[in-house]
Amino acid sequence: MGKEDCGRRGLQLASRSLEDRKSMPEPARRADYAPLAGFAAPARPRSELWRTAVGAALMTALYFMLIVAMLWIAETLFGTWAALSLANDLSGGRTPRGVLLLLYSFLLLVLAVAIPLRLLHGRGLETLLGPRDAALRDFVRVAGGLSLFAILLLPLSAMSEQAGRHLSFGVWLSWLPFALPGLVIQVAAEEMAFRGYLQQQLAARFRASAIWMGVPSALFAFAHFAPGTFGAMAWLIVFWSALFGVLASDLTARTGNLGAAIGFHFANNFSSIFLIGVFGDLDGLALWNLVVNLQDPAHLLPILAVDAVWTVAAWLLARVMLRV
Repeated sequence: MGKEDCGRRGLQLASRSLEDRKSMPEPARRADYAPLAGFAAPARPRSELWRTAVGAALMTALYFMLIVAMLWIAETLFGTWAALSLANDLSGGRTPRGVLLLLYSFLLLVLAVAIPLRLLHGRGLETLLGPRDAALRDFVRVAGGLSLFAILLLPLSAMSEQAGRHLSFGVWLSWLPFALPGLVIQVAAEEMAFRGYLQQQLAARFRASAIWMGVPSALFAFAHFAPGTFGAMAWLIVFWSALFGVLASDLTARTGNLGAAIGFHFANNFSSIFLIGVFGDLDGLALWNLVVNLQDPAHLLPILAVDAVWTVAAWLLARVMLRV
């Protein structure tokens, strides 16, 4: 081979290498987000944007249809009163039974994720988790460590003038064996939908982190828009939820599995549902609760500020525990 041929061959290899790097997802070129490339790998064969859009729409429609079907079955079998009681439990969670029903109802979301995932992408729920052993390990570390962190901070919250004891410790403890598995189901279902399905699909298709991190976080935030509960303050909840979504997406990208995000979500909800809740809003199993007006900025802003600080601190602590 002559010098000209060698030079031409070298230029071709260099050009191909450059093109390969350009075609790689953005996370694969960042050391801190390198694990996301492997996490998104199962989505690549069928990562067309239309599939993801149809899948997300089908997931949403199925979830609401399944809830309606559940209420219809309750009415058919047990009467209108039973259906209304179930709907009240699902919307409020003001009693221990209501909290359990609400948490376990997220099995319907798991089913709503599984159906389009199989129909449109030809894969199963396990592909949303990443490597199974790593996901389980990261979940246990993050959920356990951050839940302990929340328990240690409970006395500070309980000292608030707005805080009051809700359940006795014995009653609260007796419900936990039934409630904690339900909490795992609830947070795992939401993470499978947003950080699993959406983040995987978008990371397999797009290079920019603003898309694979931003879009799922924005949709997650709007899913928490509740003007009926928060009035004009509902947009503050949306912004807080967006922050949480970004941090959960970050943990997923750094670890390459869904375990850390599920653990992060578990600890957050364990604190707000089981330790210190808000009176009248999913506080049926709260050990303590805060009596506040959720539509009053003077009441809500301090709570959200504390929650935001806790969320960021918990995210940093999770990164320290996982060394990512």
